[in-house]
Amino acid sequence: MKITVDFEECLKDSPRFRATIEEVEGDVCELESKLDKLVKLCIGMIDAGKAYNSANKQFVSGIRELAQQSAKDEVIESSLTKFAESLQEMINYHTILFDQAQRSIKTQLQTFVKDDLRKFKEAKKHFDKVSEEKEAALIKNAQAPRNKQHEVEEATNILTATRKCFRHIVLDYVLQINVLQSKRRSEILKSMLSFMYAHLTFFHQGYDLFSELQPLMKQLGGQLDQLVVDAAKEKRDMEQKHSTIQQKAALQDFSNDDTKLEYNVDADNGIAMEGYLFKRASNAFKTWNRRWFSIQNNQLVYQKKFKDNPTVVVEDLRLCTVKHCEDIERRFCFEVVSPTKSCMMQADSEKLRQAWIKAVQNSIATAFRDKGDNCEKLDRKSSTSTGSLDSGGEPKERSLKGESALQKVLAIPGNACCCDCGQPDPRWASINLGITLCIQCSGIHRSLGVHFSKVRSLTLDTWEPELLKLMCELGNKVINQIYEARREELGARKPQPGDPRHEVEAYIKAKYVDRRFVRRPSDEELRTKVVSLSKQEKRLSSSSDHLPPKAPPPTPKLRPGSHASGQSVKSADSGIQNSADGSRERLATAASSNSLADAEAAEAPPLPTEAPPLPATLPAASPCKEVVFFEPKEYSPGLQLYWASFARSLPDMAEALAHGAEVNWVNTEEDKRTPLIMAVHGGSMVTCEFLLQNAANVNQLDAQGRGPLHHATMLGHTGQVCLFLKRGANQNAADIDEKTPLSIAVDAANADIVTLLRLAKMNEEMREAEGPYNPSGDETYQDIFQDFTQMASNDPDKLNRYQQYDPQRP
Repeated sequence: MKITVDFEECLKDSPRFRATIEEVEGDVCELESKLDKLVKLCIGMIDAGKAYNSANKQFVSGIRELAQQSAKDEVIESSLTKFAESLQEMINYHTILFDQAQRSIKTQLQTFVKDDLRKFKEAKKHFDKVSEEKEAALIKNAQAPRNKQHEVEEATNILTATRKCFRHIVLDYVLQINVLQSKRRSEILKSMLSFMYAHLTFFHQGYDLFSELQPLMKQLGGQLDQLVVDAAKEKRDMEQKHSTIQQKAALQDFSNDDTKLEYNVDADNGIAMEGYLFKRASNAFKTWNRRWFSIQNNQLVYQKKFKDNPTVVVEDLRLCTVKHCEDIERRFCFEVVSPTKSCMMQADSEKLRQAWIKAVQNSIATAFRDKGDNCEKLDRKSSTSTGSLDSGGEPKERSLKGESALQKVLAIPGNACCCDCGQPDPRWASINLGITLCIQCSGIHRSLGVHFSKVRSLTLDTWEPELLKLMCELGNKVINQIYEARREELGARKPQPGDPRHEVEAYIKAKYVDRRFVRRPSDEELRTKVVSLSKQEKRLSSSSDHLPPKAPPPTPKLRPGSHASGQSVKSADSGIQNSADGSRERLATAASSNSLADAEAAEAPPLPTEAPPLPATLPAASPCKEVVFFEPKEYSPGLQLYWASFARSLPDMAEALAHGAEVNWVNTEEDKRTPLIMAVHGGSMVTCEFLLQNAANVNQLDAQGRGPLHHATMLGHTGQVCLFLKRGANQNAADIDEKTPLSIAVDAANADIVTLLRLAKMNEEMREAEGPYNPSGDETYQDIFQDFTQMASNDPDKLNRYQQYDPQRP
């Protein structure tokens, strides 16, 4: 109800005016209460709407998941996706509606209550106060005695001032009342009209959306009728087939197994034969378990569930025999016997037993007939080196394989027997540990994981020169001195050939995983070792008297204690040099090791020739920081690995890793260099290969933003550049001077490294272009890299024709 207060009436301050004011105040108080209630209800509605939207979003998400699960059914997948999109659009419309409700109802009405009603209350407060003052002035004026003139004048003055103030306040109050009565109509109607228009827009948008969806819904309705008819027909057909098969089964004689098993060596999936067999466990209880067996890649494997990784029973069927077992209680049993173990199995019938025995015999014959070609390869996934370019393809004719690699590795002291159990004539090796293993221990090493041991066959796999040199530099004797240093002290028994597998497995885990028998060095021993390794490079320089004079490139030098009299000397990257007594093969210092190039070149007198002698020193010093030993803040196994990598001492590197050194340890006091970068400066491919086999990061950068590939390029170590590119080094990485390995090689005019880097880049681009059709890249690229690898290992002098990189040269 609209109430208007007359301005003339308010000046009279009559009872009618007071009654009108009281009525207005009551009405405003009730209005405030109703508006507060409406705002609270609006907030509740918005919160409920948001909760509805949230639940609706989850429902739509469920529809999308159902559509993805039905991806094979195009009708369901497309229909559900379209419905989900439409419902999602409706959720968006709901969100817009609730936002509009918040703006139109909540915000606008709250503003009206807080602003306009607050002004009314303040005006009422002033009016009430001045009314009380006027009433008090009137009473005082009436009580003033006639004979006290000064009191009469004072009361009269106060009354006059109070009346003036009252008239001013009451006029403002009446104005505020009339403005409020007028404004509340517009505010309430504007707010509700905006809210109703929001509903109109919401329903209009929903109508338009579902009008567009209606043709699809009608089409699906027609298809649904046909689907119901087709489903009923399919049900009748299946019931008929079920009845037919049930009738045949009723006439079948189950005393004989009619399952057809045939041996197929040319099967598309590589599985020559498969089926269920009972297998006797090797534990003390000799329990029998039913497993799914298969013959594939000349291996006998089984699995419990389809998703389980197959367990290898026999790694190479050529080494096995198969025979009937009639001397046990169970029927239909046969046994597969290998040189290291036997496996007892049971078929469901005599017919199936004969089929399995024949399949195993045929696999053995096929393997021998193929002379150990591709069908002889075992589980390449775990037996090959991740660093080999040719691990997945045909072996290069210059790579060592079979008896050649076997003879070289077994010639190392201690390698003629298995490193862990002493089994003679081992045929397997762990390439990151540098040891030889029998077939049983190799299987246990595989189970440890490649972060502990990488297993490779000495007879079936291809061996790159750097891997072979790594094996010859370490060996069982060296590794056992590290990993079995405290075995006798702790009273641990070393397994013997023929011991149960679980005992051998427990010993190997204690040895390599727990490192229980490793002797931890004292702080003083560790300090002495690190200082000795840091000075080893100087000792190598001082051994130049043992070498015959030779013109630059500088003459390589042997390690201390080596004598070169009458021997053919090669660089550390050249590979293997037999000592005079024919015992262990040694490695010599790298001819391309520039950390000593200046000193060595200065010591080597030029040969008398008619042509002008070559310069006594190489070009300006390398931009790489000179390697100098400073007393560190703390000695650690990581620091030992750091300096052993520089000194090219693989036994000390293996010892540091056994003591817990991190292969990617960073020397924060020396430009954040890593052991792999120090191995580059040491000049040996073998130390680099050893670190890479033990999970060194080929792309880890130092403080200058340079990785191992940068350093190898700057030092002109072509063999190392080739090795790092094969192991996935990023040749596009730029250092803090914005120099990539290619730009460094171009500036140094090193044609060999420029060729390698550009070939690697071209090969990478070809692989990206051809995608999964050619994952290994160009064969010419692989051949060229193979040639460079062989040259770096066997004849490194051919690669010493570079000009060292000088950053000052324009």
